[in-house]
Amino acid sequence: MSRSRMKDGRYRSPLSMVVMFVLALLWFLPTFGLLVTSFQTRDSALKGGWWEALINPASRIWTFENYTKVFEQQDMGNAFLNGIAVAVPATIIPIMFAAFAAYAFTFMDFPFKDALFIIIVAVMVVPTQVAFQPLLNLLGPNGLGISGQYLAVWILHTGFGMPLCIYTLRNYMSSLPFSIVESARIDGCSNFQIFWKLIAPMSMPAIAAFATLQFLWVWNDLLIAKLFLSNSNTTVIVKVQQLLGTQGQGAELITAGAFISMVLPMIVFFTLQNFLVRGMTAGAVKG
Repeated sequence: MSRSRMKDGRYRSPLSMVVMFVLALLWFLPTFGLLVTSFQTRDSALKGGWWEALINPASRIWTFENYTKVFEQQDMGNAFLNGIAVAVPATIIPIMFAAFAAYAFTFMDFPFKDALFIIIVAVMVVPTQVAFQPLLNLLGPNGLGISGQYLAVWILHTGFGMPLCIYTLRNYMSSLPFSIVESARIDGCSNFQIFWKLIAPMSMPAIAAFATLQFLWVWNDLLIAKLFLSNSNTTVIVKVQQLLGTQGQGAELITAGAFISMVLPMIVFFTLQNFLVRGMTAGAVKG
């Protein structure tokens, strides 16, 4: 029996298909279990595993009250909007600057280019936590006085995200044919025109791939949002963490709040997953 082929002409691997199915199942089951638990009262959820609730639904108490309390009493809707207000600019800004930098590192010559790129790559291994105390002093009342505002977290996520973004986009751009840039320069195009009319459109898979990762990182961030935002503009992830009180009260609300926080990242991921795969693999191997 002949093996089927994929769109790119390669044969399908039965082993790979089984492995991917197992991985997808391992991801799906906890998520589905979280959804099932979020519609139960606290006492009902403690009776047993979520799979037991599916086997014998009549033995459990089902309710929408967890979601109602999360939105009405815990202001989860406002926190959800705050998360979007933080994540969208903190995704666009580093990509905007890093794309220009990646173009310069790939297609332009300037002093100490290789040394600067090595420094940028080296910064990627520095833990972000070591910078929190200096940044609290810089952005706090004794410094710029913007701690607690959106601007503070935008600046921080831009600084922390740019090294990886420059590295990713530079590797992708280096796989593009240099002859196109040379031809454009011969025709009299400036670097600005070459970037916007040629390189940026050709680099969209890599840009979309990093935008997906950056959005997910910023959306799921807890430390920066907790340290540099106030209670009035805190994000949905911080709000989920606050649902569990000091004495363990509110445990039934965490499942509802956690599933709400997952909705937008899942939409973004499944919408851009093709770009994510293309952007992460293109330029990885140069032949």
